[in-house]
Amino acid sequence: MESDQPIRKDPYIALRFPEFRAYLSMRFFLTFGYQIQAVVIGWYIYHLTEDPLSLGLIGLSEAIPAIGIALYGGYVADKSEKTKLLKLIIGAMFLCSGVLFLITLPAVSGQIGKGNIVGMMYGMIFCIGIARGFLGPTQFSLMAQIIPREHYPNSSTWNSTFWQIASIAGPAAGGLIYGFSNVSVTFFLILVFFLVSFASIFFIKKHPPQYVPKENIYESLSQGVKFVFRNKMMLGAMSLDLFSVFFGGAVALIPVIAKDVLDVGAEQFGMMRAAPALGAVLTMFAMSRYSPMNKPWRNLLFAVTGFGLSIICYGLSRNFYLTLFFLFLEGAFDSISVIIRSTLVQLLTPDEMRGRVSAVNSMFIGSSNEIGAFESGLTARLMGTVPAVVFGGCMTLGIVSFTYLKTKKLVSLGLKDIHPH
Repeated sequence: MESDQPIRKDPYIALRFPEFRAYLSMRFFLTFGYQIQAVVIGWYIYHLTEDPLSLGLIGLSEAIPAIGIALYGGYVADKSEKTKLLKLIIGAMFLCSGVLFLITLPAVSGQIGKGNIVGMMYGMIFCIGIARGFLGPTQFSLMAQIIPREHYPNSSTWNSTFWQIASIAGPAAGGLIYGFSNVSVTFFLILVFFLVSFASIFFIKKHPPQYVPKENIYESLSQGVKFVFRNKMMLGAMSLDLFSVFFGGAVALIPVIAKDVLDVGAEQFGMMRAAPALGAVLTMFAMSRYSPMNKPWRNLLFAVTGFGLSIICYGLSRNFYLTLFFLFLEGAFDSISVIIRSTLVQLLTPDEMRGRVSAVNSMFIGSSNEIGAFESGLTARLMGTVPAVVFGGCMTLGIVSFTYLKTKKLVSLGLKDIHPH
């Protein structure tokens, strides 16, 4: 006799796959160590140079190789066995961090000189940027091989949640470890975290590549680009993320809002920095139980609309606690759009093209935060801080409206209607 009880969805279904748990461990410890390293490198280089421009060069040193090699990284990810490639990538990052550890040892750094240390650090950052160009497409391709298609939405939620937690905890841990010890101890612990990430790969089975190139590399790479630009939903999702972050990069102006608009101190500034991340993590936990994928395109447009409105309210607020609330909402809405976009890209991409499509996605998304921060800083200088924030939010709403008019047919689609082409 069949039960009349409805089937209850399992919010932890993706976590019940041992390979996915190993994948999350690999990505969490790598991200955690990488975020600690990013904080420590910034502090240490500024300590040596006392030049704000040197901080901008850190991001540039890593972004240029990461974006420049991304398409080739996607091609290699598609035609390679993923676990072997990940071992090479994380091994390379481990070696770069090992060099950073050695040159910051007091016995070594005293013999090299400040200028040479900084130059060598930029060199290692550049090499890590190259590794990053291969990392994103390889991770994306592997996740699709270890999780059944019907569990992609749940796996994307948990994947994003663990990444957010590592991204929040990493900088905080980096600051505490560096503050209570020294730079060499911090780099040693980074090496330990990278080693744990590397070891996690051994708990993931080898999966044969699902793509054997029959054409030359140029044609293979162009296939990935053409696929994205032919798919209206995928191109729309990537473009929405790119332009909403570009115009909505108001988080970069939090120090100015805190000091010049709200007139608060360092503790309140820290709370403002944490608010978007807290909103993102709590929302992602909620999304593991209440998936936004029942009407993904409609919900994506709603989420980006909420993101734009929260930016406008954040810019207009003159009350500290209201500002915290609007920053919390900004992070919450952004996390919903991240979950939907990453799930859509997973669902819409054929297995044999995952690396190349992920590479195009990383070229859209990978630099949007840095470019968005630059846009916010430039408009703040031209217009003033508050008008710049409000302008960014209004532009985000304008982009959503334009996207809606161009994609009305996608609004009514449910998850079951979305298939790779």
